[in-house]
Amino acid sequence: MKRRERHGRGLRGALAGPNPLTGAPMPVRYRTRASDFFTSCLRTTVARIGEACPRALVGVDIGFEDVPTLTAAWYDRVPLAAAVAARPGQHAQVVLYRRPIEHRSNDRRELASLVQRTVVEQLSAITGIDAAELDPSGFRDDQD
Repeated sequence: MKRRERHGRGLRGALAGPNPLTGAPMPVRYRTRASDFFTSCLRTTVARIGEACPRALVGVDIGFEDVPTLTAAWYDRVPLAAAVAARPGQHAQVVLYRRPIEHRSNDRRELASLVQRTVVEQLSAITGIDAAELDPSGFRDDQD
């Protein structure tokens, strides 16, 4: 099936620049106030954990994606984050999924709290360090 170019302009430029490491095209990300706030929450959380328990961040890469790649196992619930243990020659990884976390938050305060709890829980699972040690001022087991 052939698609018709309605306006006759064609592509208006490269959709994404090449990845400097692999040469593969990179997806275009547009910055929004929501993504900036999410990034700020994530940085604040990582800084707080770094002050409380610096050893928890050694050899761990933390980042976020907009949405997870859905698999058949996630039909009922979409995950908020994923954690991958370290392998030989590769750091452990914690990836938060921005849109599902935002969807479960009613306001910015709740979003900041959920980002913090999610990072602490994922780091605790990967490193084996107790969540209360990772963030003694903000994490309680009775929060829901």
